[in-house]
Amino acid sequence: MPTINLTTEINAPIEICFDLSRSIDLHKYSMEHTGEEAIAGRTSGLIEDGEYVTWQAKHFGVTQYLTSKISNFRRPYIFRDEQTKGIFDFFRHDHIFESKEGKTIMTDVFEYRAPFGFLGSIADSLFLEKYMTNLLLQRNKVIKEVAESDKWKEILPQ
Repeated sequence: MPTINLTTEINAPIEICFDLSRSIDLHKYSMEHTGEEAIAGRTSGLIEDGEYVTWQAKHFGVTQYLTSKISNFRRPYIFRDEQTKGIFDFFRHDHIFESKEGKTIMTDVFEYRAPFGFLGSIADSLFLEKYMTNLLLQRNKVIKEVAESDKWKEILPQ
């Protein structure tokens, strides 16, 4: 099962980084290129422990739906989103935060299993892992940019 590990250093407080990472609105903004929309469950604001969100997005020219549930929620250190319905055979994404020397170290641990058995494994090695890594990098870039500016004040409740 592939696991993508990414670490992003952000020059902002851990609480801001944590909350931006669970913002439905920021996620939609960071995934504009996929037309991603929250269509059920929590559809805006900050997703909380035990809540669900269903996303609709276009990937590889196909409209897809994915529902995930938030668990293992310990603000501002960790939360997990885990697929309950969707294209993947399995996916679990841990968002881990650490405050270090005035900065936040944000770590993503994204585990998944591609659909379609053996064909999915081939697709994964050819392009899917790179595609998923790039989606996470794009999202993290936006979180970093927003957290390190005053833009976070427009997204997070004061």
